[in-house]
Amino acid sequence: MADTPSMQRRLAAILAADIAGYSRLMGEDEAATVHDLKGHQAAILPLVGRHGGRIIDTAGDGILAEFPSVIGAAECAAEIQSVMAARNDEVSEHRRMLFRIGINLGDVIHDETRIYGDGINVAARLEGIAEPGGICISRQVFEQLNRTIKADFQALGPRTLKNIAQSVDVFALAPAHRGARSGATTSNAVDLTQEIHFCSAPDGVQLAYSMVGQGPPLMKTGNWMTHLEYDLESPIWRHLYRELAKDRTLIRYDTRGNGLSDRTVDDISFDAFLSDLEAVIEASGVDRFALFGISQGCAVSIAYAVRHPERVTHLLLYGGYAVGWSKRARSAAQKDEDAAMLTLMRLGWGKENPAFRQMFTSLFIPGGTKEQADWFNELQRITVSPDIAVRIFETTGETDVTALLPQVRVPTLVMHARDDARVPFDAGRRMAAGIPGARFVTLQGSNHLFLETEPAFGQFLEHTRTFLAS
Repeated sequence: MADTPSMQRRLAAILAADIAGYSRLMGEDEAATVHDLKGHQAAILPLVGRHGGRIIDTAGDGILAEFPSVIGAAECAAEIQSVMAARNDEVSEHRRMLFRIGINLGDVIHDETRIYGDGINVAARLEGIAEPGGICISRQVFEQLNRTIKADFQALGPRTLKNIAQSVDVFALAPAHRGARSGATTSNAVDLTQEIHFCSAPDGVQLAYSMVGQGPPLMKTGNWMTHLEYDLESPIWRHLYRELAKDRTLIRYDTRGNGLSDRTVDDISFDAFLSDLEAVIEASGVDRFALFGISQGCAVSIAYAVRHPERVTHLLLYGGYAVGWSKRARSAAQKDEDAAMLTLMRLGWGKENPAFRQMFTSLFIPGGTKEQADWFNELQRITVSPDIAVRIFETTGETDVTALLPQVRVPTLVMHARDDARVPFDAGRRMAAGIPGARFVTLQGSNHLFLETEPAFGQFLEHTRTFLAS
């Protein structure tokens, strides 16, 4: 089969899972089974993104996911079984849901949303022979795991699997409820304990910054609606920071007017935002680093990379733009929407106003749950005042770094959600097109700030880790 630009091959670790005896459970009590399944999925599906994978399919009781490494896939599988063992503790035995999981490493064909090939078929067949609550892996997976982590896998020998031409060497990890989970994998938890420091911008504004994680430095440019302490607990930001801190020393700060930085400031301007970034970098003591911008932070990151190319190893941009909202070509409806946004900021920022919350939250996280929307509403209230929010919104609307784009001389990766409800997809595409050699990746989804459970998060992590490792 000839590869085309939309159909490409890659090596991937595939995780396939389903629930043993699901048909029996549905036959006994369909409504209760569906209810229980949704509860379990809410607990375990986020684990895929946490371990660097992305969900391909969740049809019925099944899960199909791919990972860039077998270690991530195996750690995810082990944590799924551990979480499910705990969730089943107080469930009567005949109503327990026990996942069977298969993992294979193989060549797959992929387009933007799906993957195909024997690598997936083998994983599905391994899932079928796994014990309820257990994990089966192929030899290719075992050989990599055996060199890096301690795992009590039992060799089952060559197995003939349905519709697979050659036999497959199979290894099994016993179910968690039989005590074999202990020592199966090393912990993948990240210590997000942080020390908050302060530095001064050239105009005397106090800026709060912190470092978490370990490894090569990754500097995140400040953007509005952040709070160094609050964000580590928030479902809006915590999953992103946790994952980035696994392989990097993540340096982040609250920009002027936000969070723990000075909240009442005179100068809200693009030049001030750029000076804030320079001040934090100098205070943190890092010399060379990858630079990461989100939304309006992308333009500031671009300006810094042009001014200090010798210090930036990689430029990572997500959900951003080179031209602010007020300078873009807009329809009459879009102009009315922006005007309404400013009015609601002045009158309803941070208040328990359903109309305001619905409009603003629906633009940033239209796919969010009620809990996430409530967190986002609280994020508005505690991070920035109504006056500063309006001034930042107006300033970012006037942003235009188009002239700087051809001057970027560092490796650049630009990512944007196809249906981003806040920053138009075309704004991100045009920004990438103006940067020499920049790579552009389309993520699936409509959330401006991607959530932990959506495929875009796993896609973002996969592309980010590959890019930063290059």
